[in-house]
Formats: sequence, C-alpha cells, structure tokens
Amino acid sequence: MKFKKILSVLAVGALAATLFTGCGGSNNQSEKDIRIGMISTLNASEQKVDEILKTVSKKSNVKVINHTTTFYKDLSTLQMGLESGSVDEISTYNCVANYLMNKNSKFEIVPDHGMKLSDEFCFAMLKTNDSLMKEINKALADIKKDGTLDKLIKEYITDAKADDPPAVEMPKFYGADTIKVAVTGDLPPLDLITANGKPAGFNTALLAEIGKRLNKNIEIIDIEGDARAAALSSGKADVIFWAILPVDESRPKDIDTPEGAVLSDPYFKDEITHLKLNQ
Repeated sequence: MKFKKILSVLAVGALAATLFTGCGGSNNQSEKDIRIGMISTLNASEQKVDEILKTVSKKSNVKVINHTTTFYKDLSTLQMGLESGSVDEISTYNCVANYLMNKNSKFEIVPDHGMKLSDEFCFAMLKTNDSLMKEINKALADIKKDGTLDKLIKEYITDAKADDPPAVEMPKFYGADTIKVAVTGDLPPLDLITANGKPAGFNTALLAEIGKRLNKNIEIIDIEGDARAAALSSGKADVIFWAILPVDESRPKDIDTPEGAVLSDPYFKDEITHLKLNQ
C-alpha cells in the first residue's frame, strides 16, 4: 500500500472529516478511550482506517475519537464481551446488528459511534483462477439484472425475522465441476451453519443461485474466520467471502484485498454499526 498517498488524500477527504472530533487537538468527548469489541479479521477496513487516522492525527494535530480495540474469535464471544462489560461497544454490520437486537433486547445501536464506514461484499479467488472469476461475475450480473438479488436481499436481510434463517439446499449436478467455498458460518443473517450442520443465510442462498446459473456444484467448507486467506492460498477452497471498503478518491482499490487474490464485482453493501447495552 502506498501509505503516504493514502494519508495525503485522507487528510482532506470526506472520510476523515466525518471522523475528526475537532481541530487543534481539542474535542468535546471524554479523554477516556471507548473500548470496542470486534471479531478477528472481520472488520479489516475499520482497523486499517483507524490506524491511518491516528497517523493523520499525529502529523496534523487534529484529534480523532479514541478507540481501544479488543478482538474476539467469534460472534458469541463478542456478545459475551459486551454483556460482561469487558467492552463498551461492539462493531459489526448493520444487518448483523439488527439480527442481534432481535435476539437480545439488551442491545441497542450507538447513534453516532464516530466511524462512518461501510463495506462491500464480494468473492475472493486466486489471481490464477481468472476463468472462474469471469463466470462468477457473469452470474452476479445476471442475478442483479433479473431482480433475483433484490429478492434475496429482501428475504434474508430486509425482512429477516428473529428466527435463524432457514437452511439452504445446494443444487446437485451429476458429473459437473465443483466449486469449493469456505465460509465461517458465524455471521447471521449473512451466513450461518445451523446446529445440525446445514448452511443457511443470504450468502449461502446467493451461492445456491450462482451454482444454478453456472450448472456447477457448490461445496461448503466450514472454517474459522482467520483461516479464510490460508484456505484460499493452500487450495483448500476455490472461493472465500470477502468485504472491502468501497473504492473512491479517498480509499485506494487495494486497501482490503488479500495478498495474491482478485475480487469479484461487489453484490451487497452494508454500514458498519456499533452496539451497546441499553440503559
């Protein structure tokens, strides 16, 4: 990453403006850090931008909201960290936050948590797998064009209820090629591995639709979140889910791309939200 270029752009960009709390090193907030809980490797965007902003703050004498981050291995331990008081807020996606609030009335959204970020969701593949990338991008374009993507978002995200999303059956094609996709199964309603080991959620439903369009089998591989990139580079998986900052003049294209990988066209976008315990 060309760090100096990023800093010069962010210092004057809209992103930095939304995160700075004042000028000349003063702000209206308490000097005490806000303790933030995150899932390891999930919010790479927020971690990287936070590091960049701290550097900007030191160079320009502009104060940013203070965050101290604690990382958790999965969604369950992240929630436990908030309920136990180990962290003040937890950071996740808006659709996940709504899912958690439907499940637990103790949680509420922090109205202004100081981070104005969103991620775009896509698929990551090795650069050498160019033919598969082209096929998936073509399938995604068709799914968007005929309204199927909007229907899946409405069913699994917009209109999602408190219950866990139903299991998704993957189509089977005898003698067809198989695409191995690694999922964490720990980010409902995006993706979830149910108690009986069945994949469920929006991402899984999208995979099933892609399999139908490509006339290929989809094999779901359940892995830990921090093993995704390794599963891709080792050949254990052909595809992994990935999330990136939307590219604009203040956010370079390569800021979130895993090494050696290429990303599909994005298919879903969601804001990063903080949850806290209600009073």
